[in-house]
Amino acid sequence: MSPYLIYGIYALAGLVIILIGWNIRTELRIRKLLMGKSGQSLEVTIRDLVNAATELHKRQDDIVAMLEDIDGRVKTSIRGVELIRFNPFEDAGSNQSFAVALLNEDGNGVVLSSLYSRERMSVFAKPVKQLSSPHELSDEEKEVIAKAKVK
Repeated sequence: MSPYLIYGIYALAGLVIILIGWNIRTELRIRKLLMGKSGQSLEVTIRDLVNAATELHKRQDDIVAMLEDIDGRVKTSIRGVELIRFNPFEDAGSNQSFAVALLNEDGNGVVLSSLYSRERMSVFAKPVKQLSSPHELSDEEKEVIAKAKVK
């Protein structure tokens, strides 16, 4: 036999030994990966993660529905409040009369006004729809509605 053939056989034998070692090392790493912390297989761990992700999506849907409900309630709640005091009669003294606007985000609500004089006090309530009223508004009521407008 030629010396080149013997060297070739030794080289192939060395290469086979290296590949067997690499294969054993890879097999041990795969077994370790599939073993898991408590001896569970990787398949069980993946299934648990998928179940947890599904539960998170369900909770996210619940939270979105809850936020939409809250947003709807906030839109209809009173958000703009303004008060002004004024003196409607020159002979009545100080600013004992007032106008209060209570409006939601859409500009709907009520304006309350009180007119004070020495003989009597009158209170009025007028509905407000989109920053206006079907009833005639005084200048003070218009002013208080404009100031109470939600930005």
